[in-house]
Amino acid sequence: MLAKVLKKFLLILLVVVAYQNWGKIERVFNPSQMLPEQIRANARVVLYATDWCGYCKATRRFLDEKGVPYREFDIEKDAQARKAYEALGGRGIPILEVNGTLIRGFEPQNILEALSAK
Repeated sequence: MLAKVLKKFLLILLVVVAYQNWGKIERVFNPSQMLPEQIRANARVVLYATDWCGYCKATRRFLDEKGVPYREFDIEKDAQARKAYEALGGRGIPILEVNGTLIRGFEPQNILEALSAK
């Protein structure tokens, strides 16, 4: 009986982990979605987000799919991140700083444009 419960628990855990990291998994199987190395190497991306925000999750997944490295700060768990978020004007999440451009919300086209700007 315990073995069945443990197997179900592990299966559920595997599904949750796969869902949370889908962008990274998808990149392995479909590398054509990644941005050129030059753009990825020069990317300076900072994400202010929370764990529970759906748009934040979509932003993480998008950046992972494109192979863009980023630094993430949880504005609910990190007081310094919260201050930086408020200094940027706050009012909603996610907020991204992409190569010096401020982007509010999940805006894939704006993210790509800011990454490609010289």
